[in-house]
Amino acid sequence: MTAPAVLHRRFTMLSRVSKTAAVAALLMTFVVAGCTSTGGSSGGGAQDTGGAYGQSSGSSAPTSGSSSGSDTLMTADSDLGEIVVDADGKTLYMFDNDTQDSGKSSCTGECLTNWPPLTVESDAPAVEGVTGEVGTITTADGSTQVTLNGWPLYYFAGDAAAGDVNGQGVGGIWWVLSPAGERMAE
Repeated sequence: MTAPAVLHRRFTMLSRVSKTAAVAALLMTFVVAGCTSTGGSSGGGAQDTGGAYGQSSGSSAPTSGSSSGSDTLMTADSDLGEIVVDADGKTLYMFDNDTQDSGKSSCTGECLTNWPPLTVESDAPAVEGVTGEVGTITTADGSTQVTLNGWPLYYFAGDAAAGDVNGQGVGGIWWVLSPAGERMAE
């Protein structure tokens, strides 16, 4: 191969990589920008709009208002340590913009597309290995959302399978919880 042909080939490969990196960076910007507070502080005030990171049709994360196959809250080992999951092993998250023990969720509208709540059919979900205080609140649509130590629990639409923790630290306001119900910051 001639030197100009080699240079052209390398430039073409770098161009593809650069385009892919640019698209990935742009997508991440939308995720972070759409899932962060526009004002206010931890503890509620501002509402999360949910952002551009929508749930793909192939995602296996539950949709808003749905519950897993069982009303059980349990623990699982992850890359972050022991965390709280649902009966299917799907990771659950808390939202810094919620106010602990307020009895309501601050995640509304588009936010619920990206962060669907863990809902159950009963007022007392079963618990395995979770030592924090488990409770429930009533959502705006009348569903029963599970709480842990007063924090409403959510799934992340970007978690496709049991054990995924892709929502950890998104926007600096979404966190997995320990079995004791404590936020596990990065």
